Amino acid sequence: MTLLYSSGFPWLFRMSVFLSGAGVVLFLLRGMDLHEEFSRHPELPRPAQAARMPKLLPEKHLRHLFTYDGVWLFPKNQCQCETKHQGYRFQDGYGPTDLPAVKARRQAEFAHFQRREGLPRPPPLLAPPNLPFGYPVHGVEVMPLHTVPLPGLQFDGPNATIYEVALTASLGTFHTLVDIPDSVVQGRGQKRLTISTRDRKLLNFILQHVTYTSTVYQRHKVDVVSLESKSSVAKFPVTIRHPVLPKLYDPGPERKLRDLVTIATKTFLRPHKLMAMLRSLREYYPDLTVIVADDSKEPLKINDSRVEYYIMPFGKGWFAGRNLAISQVTTKYVLWVDDDFLFNNKTKIEMLVDVLEKTELDVVGGSVLGNTFQFKLLLEQSEDGDCLHRRVGSFRPLDGFPNCVVTSGVVNFFLAHTDQLLRVGFDPRLRRVAHSEFFIDGLGSLLVGSCPDVIIGHQAHVSEKDPKLANLEKTYSKYRTNTNAQIQFKLALHYFKNHLQCST
Repeated sequence: MTLLYSSGFPWLFRMSVFLSGAGVVLFLLRGMDLHEEFSRHPELPRPAQAARMPKLLPEKHLRHLFTYDGVWLFPKNQCQCETKHQGYRFQDGYGPTDLPAVKARRQAEFAHFQRREGLPRPPPLLAPPNLPFGYPVHGVEVMPLHTVPLPGLQFDGPNATIYEVALTASLGTFHTLVDIPDSVVQGRGQKRLTISTRDRKLLNFILQHVTYTSTVYQRHKVDVVSLESKSSVAKFPVTIRHPVLPKLYDPGPERKLRDLVTIATKTFLRPHKLMAMLRSLREYYPDLTVIVADDSKEPLKINDSRVEYYIMPFGKGWFAGRNLAISQVTTKYVLWVDDDFLFNNKTKIEMLVDVLEKTELDVVGGSVLGNTFQFKLLLEQSEDGDCLHRRVGSFRPLDGFPNCVVTSGVVNFFLAHTDQLLRVGFDPRLRRVAHSEFFIDGLGSLLVGSCPDVIIGHQAHVSEKDPKLANLEKTYSKYRTNTNAQIQFKLALHYFKNHLQCST
């Protein structure tokens, strides 16, 4: 064994050296292959460049998109009226020396109005993404000093060792209807309520029975309630207001027209016109009550038991007479007519009643010999005063009455809810020529419609042969003329009272 081993050792040594060399060569060759393989592999993705946001539409395009009847009804910092061809700038009703003081008073009164109306409205409540809550987004209302449950409160966040949820308010307090220790619910009867528990089901059970109590007597306010858990916050509104008490009119067991409608009119220096109108009325409606307000020099003697006749100081005015007449109405509806109208077989008061009974309209007009005098009022709001745009026509057909339309103003022949007319009222400072001013005052509170199929006639303009009547007509026409002073007064009135800067 020793001989064999000693004699073969050089051969084994040479074999091991050979094998070791071959392994090194193979390893180097394999490394070169791997290097080539990795060098051919695609590069790793590079971070994408930030996408460039597209531009907003230009103003010209926006004007095309959001223009209605020639008026660009899109939010803007300052509205404008193009009054070059037609329109008014209401501050022109004041002299340049008086205007600065008027502006200051106007702004102070406008600020007072905004406070009373709760303006400006709170900004929209925005819900952050992936909130762990369920909560009411709208519709929670409570009367002052009353209590309501808060519906829909729920926690749906991730599991935790301890769940802690807090509610915060500014105009009310919280409570829970669940009989639970103070260690779980803290702040009962306070503006901040905190719930802390290890039990998720218990947490949601308590949330389902949380109440809100209004603690301050407010006419109309909005409290913003916060619902919080760790870094998550949800907010929702609670409206505090008193419901409006209804003012109902009993139409009687038979619901006759005379128990639903009263006719009102204002007359001035035209007794012959008034008497002709009353005679035409009695031909078609012998039992309807008529209320007449008269600011003529000499009172009339009217032999009609269903006519209530009220005497006013001479020349008191057109709108003052309207106020007086309507203030005496005791029926659900009042039909306004001028003293020179004529009733005929197309003057179907019942049709106008049917419209008001079956729709949400407050006022519905007919036509005077085909003249409906329909006009639309479009308002643009602005800090320095709003812009009012008047356009002929209507907005849309009236649902359920295809021959009627919804509009903003109508002719002086209209049926209206008595209580709505009383709320808006007629400005007694407008003494002679006034009509559209009532509908401007009612913008936002009156829903107006027009039904041209209900038609009333108009007495012809003829020269009176009776000297006394001819003299009355002459005096009347002087009062009907719109003087420059009256126009200036109306401009000033709209500028201050309605917070308008211009109209087209």
